[in-house]
Order: sequence, then C-alpha cells, then structure tokens
Amino acid sequence: MKKVLLVGNPNVGKSVVFSRLTGVHVVASNYSGTTVEYTKGTMRIGSEKAEILDIPGTYSLSPDSKAEQVAAEMINNFKEEDGNIFVNVIDSTNLERNLALTLELIKKKIPLVVCLNMWDEAKHTGVEIDVEKLEQILGVPVVPTTGITGEGIKHLVSCFNKAKLSKFTFKDKWHAIGKIIEVVQELKHRHHTFGERLGDASIHRFWGIPISLIILLAAFSIIRFIGESLISYVFEPLFNNIWAPIMMKLSTILGGKGVIHHVVIGNLVDGQIDFVESLGLLTTGLFVPIAMVLPYIIGFYLILSFLEDSGYLPRLGILVDNFMHKLGIHGLAIVPMLLGLGCNVPGAMAARILETKRERFIASTMMAIAVPCFAQLAMVVGLVGKHGAFALSLVFGTLFLVWVLLGFFLNKIMKGESPEIFIEIPPYRLPSFRVLMKKLWMRVWAFIKEAIPFMLLGVLFMNLLYALHIIDFIGKLTEPIITGILGLPKEAVGALIVGFLRKDVAIGMLSPLNMNMGQLVIASVVLTMYFPCIATFTVLLKELGIKDMLKSSAIMVFATLLVGGIMNIFL
Repeated sequence: MKKVLLVGNPNVGKSVVFSRLTGVHVVASNYSGTTVEYTKGTMRIGSEKAEILDIPGTYSLSPDSKAEQVAAEMINNFKEEDGNIFVNVIDSTNLERNLALTLELIKKKIPLVVCLNMWDEAKHTGVEIDVEKLEQILGVPVVPTTGITGEGIKHLVSCFNKAKLSKFTFKDKWHAIGKIIEVVQELKHRHHTFGERLGDASIHRFWGIPISLIILLAAFSIIRFIGESLISYVFEPLFNNIWAPIMMKLSTILGGKGVIHHVVIGNLVDGQIDFVESLGLLTTGLFVPIAMVLPYIIGFYLILSFLEDSGYLPRLGILVDNFMHKLGIHGLAIVPMLLGLGCNVPGAMAARILETKRERFIASTMMAIAVPCFAQLAMVVGLVGKHGAFALSLVFGTLFLVWVLLGFFLNKIMKGESPEIFIEIPPYRLPSFRVLMKKLWMRVWAFIKEAIPFMLLGVLFMNLLYALHIIDFIGKLTEPIITGILGLPKEAVGALIVGFLRKDVAIGMLSPLNMNMGQLVIASVVLTMYFPCIATFTVLLKELGIKDMLKSSAIMVFATLLVGGIMNIFL
C-alpha cells in the first residue's frame, strides 16, 4: 500500500489537512521503541488505497527532542520504499521559517509535494506568494490550501501522483531561503486585526492573567452546563425510564437475592434499584461511567479541542512559563495538566512533550497526585457539594496547594535544569466544526473503551471481596492508618482498593458510609492523591520506567499520609 507522510513544523495545520484527507477512521500509534505518537488513516487516490501518516511536527531533520528524532527516523525509514510520497505542510504566513525544513527534505532526494496551508490567513495578513515561481524554483508541485475550509485539498490530492524528486541545488540553506523569499514573497502594509490585538493581550504580563481566568472560568462553566444538561435530559431519563424497569424484571427473575443477584443487580434500596448505591454490574457498573461521568467528559473534550484548535493553549503555556519553571517544568506542562483534568491517561501520555526525563518525572508525579480527572471531579462535586462551597473549596484548595508545594519540593531535590520553552504561537483562528467533532468522537470513544470495562471489573472485584469478607480483613489490618492517621471509618478501605481501578467509583462508594463533612473532604483528597487508577498507573509505568515509577509511588503514599494526617488534625 502506498504511504503518504505529512511532514511539517509544529502548528502549521498539519492535523487539519490530515483530517480532511482521512475522514473519521484514524488510529494513534506509538513509534516503535518510543512513547512518541503519530496518527495514521487511509484514503483512496483514484482506485488505489493509500495510508496517510501524520508524523510528529519538527523544525529540522537534525533533532533537538524525542519527537523530532522520531520524525527524522520515520522520514529516513520510509524514503527508500517504492511508492511513498511526502507532503510538506507549510504555514503560508511564515514561509521563511518553514522553508528550512523544505530544503532539508529536498536534499534527501525524496518524492515531494509542498502544501502551502493557511492560505486564507496569508491573504488576510498581507502576505502574497507567487505559487508558480515557488514551484519553478523548488522543482516540486506547490499547492495552496486552507485546511479549515477544505479549499485546495482536492487539488492537493490530485498532485500526489505528480510528486517528484527536486533538482534544485544549493550550498548554503539560509542564503538560498533568502533568495527564494526575495523572488516569491511580497509583504503589504496593513493594520493589526482584532485577533492579533487579542493574541498580544493574552500573553501580556498584566492582561494575560485576567484573560486566562475568564477563559478558563467560561470553559468550566460551559463544561458544567453541557454535563448537567446531558445528565438531566438524556442519561438519567434513559436509565430511570427504560433501563431500571428492565433491571427490576431481571431482579425478579433472579429471585431478588443470592450471589448472582448481588453481582449483577446489587442491593435493592427500599425495594428499588439505586443506580449509585446498588453496586451491581448492570446497575452502578453502567450508570456511573455512562450517566454520571460521560456527560462531563463530552463537555470537557469539546472545550479542550476548541482551545487547542483556536490557538489559545500555546499562549496559556507562554503565560504560565515563569511560574512553572519554579516547579521544575516549563509552560507547556500546562497541557498534560489540563488533559489530566479530563482523564489522567492522556495527561500522562502528554508529558512526553517535555524535553528532559527530569521534567517528565516531575510533571507526571504532580499530575498523578494532585490533578483529579473530570470523572472524579464530578463525583466529588456530587458527594461533597451538599455541604456547600466551603467544603468543595477545602478539597480543591488543598489539592492545588499540594500541586504547588510538590513541584517546589521536587524541583529542589532533583538534579538538573528545566530548559526554556521554544514554541511557535499560531494566530487565533475559528476551529473547524468537522475537526472538532472528529477529535471529540475519538477522545470520547477512547474513554468509553477504557472506562466501562474497568468500571465493571471494579464493581465485580469489590462484590467478590465483600462476599469473601476480604474487605473486613483488610479493614482491620489497615485500621491504624485508616482510622488513626486519616480519621476515616474502616469501611472506607473498600473505596481505597477500588480507587486503584476507578477513582470515580471509589468516590461514589463513600456515600453509603454516612461520614461527616470533614471525613468526606479528607477521603476525597486522599483518594485523589494516594495512587493513580490502574490505567494511569500502567501508562506511567511505560512512560517513566520501573525505577522512576517506584520513586513516584513512594512520593504518592508519603504525601497522602502526610496531607491526610494534617487535615485530620484540623478537621
């Protein structure tokens, strides 16, 4: 099968072009022997099927980071295979910088097509490029495109079969680029647009902070609105009006009691199914991930994708860079933290964007200990929120304080430096609705595939532990810690065990224990801090390695007992 590799600098709209070419069915894979991801999909070129690969963004084939090293290796590995072509995606508004990679690709003697993306923005910003002259100089097809709208994509595909090796030769790369720019590009005077003024303000030392607070507050308000609306008008009616009667009939068939009934349906509360407290495989096991968590996940990933594609996230990274350096990481570490709020698994994987092993360890440990996923956030709000805003502020204020102090501590004790942030800031743009929906679908589907199996496994596991009285045994064994240091009832050990499988389920299991406000606050903080869920643990083990994961785990346990013990004294 012919392979088409999309190559380009970061933030040139490569993923948007990829989305236009491949449609819905795409797969994210790790490059062999690494944790760096690339995306692949398929499309038809005439009657022939081709595989499209969106490789990591790179500024050069002389790599400075793991992602750039993978990009260089993929280019070198694929260039020898017959039928493969390379599409160099360029930001038309920044031709000079982008041509550096183009000339390196030309020097590799590979079949090449140049895609001048963001063509609409180039026109809006007063950049005029003579496409025909550029094509003559480079000696390969050059196609202007606007990935957001799809303009030029059809022409780009038609040029795939015209990809060719360039006979353009040069001695000094930057001298050649200067000559090209002089011939093909003309800049016209124009006034700053509103988007550019907003872009400058959003990274300004003074204005950037209130803008970021407004954007994040608006983002989480929208997420809450989407989540609560879906729960109230879609998922709860679905479960209460359709699924509950089916489960009650199944309960009758199973005789209303017994081991099988306990595992499948769970306990009946006042003769009825309580989807939170029954703890059956087909009741709580389905209701919590689908009706309580998924609505917030949908809202979170929709807003996150919007912030990504609009160009705000890189600006947020620049804005918080100075503060994040005090924690041993640079500004782009805000990305895994925000992703971790949706689900810790992609958050852990996103830590690979940080250049050094030290930074990845600090960021991953901070996220695993003090950043609850949105599923868990939703459960905490539902459980602790009944005691008011003060109780919620105790939970989230404590976690934020732990996050900051942990970063300061790790930065002090770990040898090494945090490199400076190097990132191109894209212009603000209105995201493509089609691309947003595609991203949303991929992320939500990944959550569903991960969450429901672990949820069912967690409920089954707990039912078996209760049936075999193992929970009681572990409760007695850990009673000095659970009740003595943390001040929680010994029954809370069941939630701590389940927390290794699913944190959100574990939070839900605290409800029947009739704890006071202080105990609920402590339990919520402890469940967030003490250990990541098994899915996150597995990813972190792969990302950090066994040795560093053991170090991180030891920090988690120590920090949990210390913070939980202090809170027990004051609450």
